[in-house]
Amino acid sequence: MKKALWILAGLAATAAAAVSVVVGWRLVRSALSADAGTWLVGRAAGVTSYALLALLVVTGLLLSHPWARHLTVPSARTRVTIHATLSLFTLVFVVLHLVVLALDSYAGVGWLGALVPFTSEYRPVAVGLGVLVLWAGVITGITARFAGRAAGTYWWPIHKVAALLLVMVWLHSVLAGSDVAGLTTFYIATGAFVVALAVTRYAARTPADHAAALTSRLAAQSRRRARARSAR
Repeated sequence: MKKALWILAGLAATAAAAVSVVVGWRLVRSALSADAGTWLVGRAAGVTSYALLALLVVTGLLLSHPWARHLTVPSARTRVTIHATLSLFTLVFVVLHLVVLALDSYAGVGWLGALVPFTSEYRPVAVGLGVLVLWAGVITGITARFAGRAAGTYWWPIHKVAALLLVMVWLHSVLAGSDVAGLTTFYIATGAFVVALAVTRYAARTPADHAAALTSRLAAQSRRRARARSAR
């Protein structure tokens, strides 16, 4: 059952990447003969960003999945490297998506709408959700740099909340750019898969996992008390 889950996750990730490439290519190809070419390129970058973020969340869930202790291939170091690499590529395509649409007058977003939530002329709520995710992603990425360090005590809770960013990105994608039937199906399928994986991630917690979480919370409380005493 567990091995089947990993195989299914790999196949789903591969399928998501393939679909994003196909959709992105069709949008770019349409852009070559359309007046709204820049806008379509920006949308292609957005679809790719969504697919990469979905893969980023999937790899993150797999890294922390209780069943991952039984997974030997790829190695833990390789899985972490894949996760970190996906975060870099996601950032690149998000920046491309933002810059292209901010520069394109046809899109009706502008620099203000691309950087300040809910100020876009084009679908302000949908675009605003995307801007919120942008800034939340920046905070998550910065705090992730403190992973494993004493100064980064709170990086892990923030990092776990990052999974919720995919929900906001999903809403942003559906509300701002799901006018193509294929895209709507793609968003529904990928969203359902990530939710299913997240359910197995937290439903599969063992007594040892709960004990480790309790130990971590007690240690954090002890550190806070120690800091409070030293500040007196």
